Amino acid sequence: MERKEGRSHVAIWKWVQRFNPERLYHRKRVSAFLIDETMLQIGNEEAWLWVAVEPIHKQILGVYLSRHRNMIVAESFLRSLIKIYGKHIVYSDGGTWYPEACISLGLEHRIHSSHEKSIVERTMEYLKDRTEGFDDYYHA
Repeated sequence: MERKEGRSHVAIWKWVQRFNPERLYHRKRVSAFLIDETMLQIGNEEAWLWVAVEPIHKQILGVYLSRHRNMIVAESFLRSLIKIYGKHIVYSDGGTWYPEACISLGLEHRIHSSHEKSIVERTMEYLKDRTEGFDDYYHA
């Protein structure tokens, strides 16, 4: 979120403290990356929230915010996950950008099951609920 969106650095810092990313990224054993993205409205512009979840422990492994939804962004997000957790199988909803990004990074890609889909959708709702509060509590 850039300054032009009307948010001060202090407001963003307060939001991050409330969101508490420290508790999200501490999983040592990862079985796979269950990933998805969703559109957010930030001011007058669209942004994409990318999320990776560990499917067995249902823990958030990573969150990424971008202005675009394409293979380059998917690859960048996956690369950041690999740097922290190593290479793992990627499960997604079948968006065309995921298989391309996986091929580029040498990862195995699979379409997730309905159970895995429900895990990632609940996680997305959890995060979206918290981003809605950003404008309510931390005005510019």
